[in-house]
Amino acid sequence: MKPPFSLFTEHPASVGETYGQHLVSAAGFSVRMIGAGIACLIHALLPFLFVRTGSNTIARLHDRMLVNRARLAKAPPANPSTPCRSNSRILPTS
Repeated sequence: MKPPFSLFTEHPASVGETYGQHLVSAAGFSVRMIGAGIACLIHALLPFLFVRTGSNTIARLHDRMLVNRARLAKAPPANPSTPCRSNSRILPTS
């Protein structure tokens, strides 16, 4: 049986981060996504406002995630007995 704290450390370790690093990174993503979501709601009511905010935010977050994956690919695993892996997929662009 896995120790209970592994619930908090397993995924962050799989992406090359500590729990604290993952907390800060994920919180940053969520704040940006919430802000973009609010901008999209305002845009729905007033289409002349926030015309590119949602799509620009998604593009920036996607780029940031790709940079983090590239960094992870170059770094050694945080725990040599547990290889770094990501269960995320990058979708092809057209």
